[in-house]
Amino acid sequence: MTIVRRTLAAALVVVGALGFVGCTAGADPERDDPVDQDSTSEVTSSGSAPIVFAFVCDDGGVDSGGEDASETYTTYAAVWEADHTDCRAERITGTEMSAQQRAAVRATDGRASLEELAATCAERGVAPWRSSVETTAQADLAAGLLEYCPGHPDHHRLRDALAAHRG
Repeated sequence: MTIVRRTLAAALVVVGALGFVGCTAGADPERDDPVDQDSTSEVTSSGSAPIVFAFVCDDGGVDSGGEDASETYTTYAAVWEADHTDCRAERITGTEMSAQQRAAVRATDGRASLEELAATCAERGVAPWRSSVETTAQADLAAGLLEYCPGHPDHHRLRDALAAHRG
């Protein structure tokens, strides 16, 4: 029985090898001449990608080099879970603001940049998320944050503070 299996396996290998040779025998041989260097094709970008941020947050400690220690997050959910209060936003990709990002910046009436909105959106438990809205500048910032950060854990508090300010 072992001899039959070995013979059968060897026959399958030979048939497979012949199949590969037969498939490639009729194929066009590869060209040895180099690619035509005179013809060029330009690749142009045909769209844009929304701006995406990473969030670098101070963790309150000092690293081994004596520098302030920080942690980097790539999602709002992760930074919110870590409960940081001192973060900055750094662009990691993207070329143009999304419609939501544009609307949020417009809502601030020029009082905050996209980076400022993104960094503030990463923080929780601090102003402006947990403070009253008392000035027009605070109201404009709150409006931008509410537009930009609809899923923020303190969204309802800021919304209520803005509504109280507007009366």
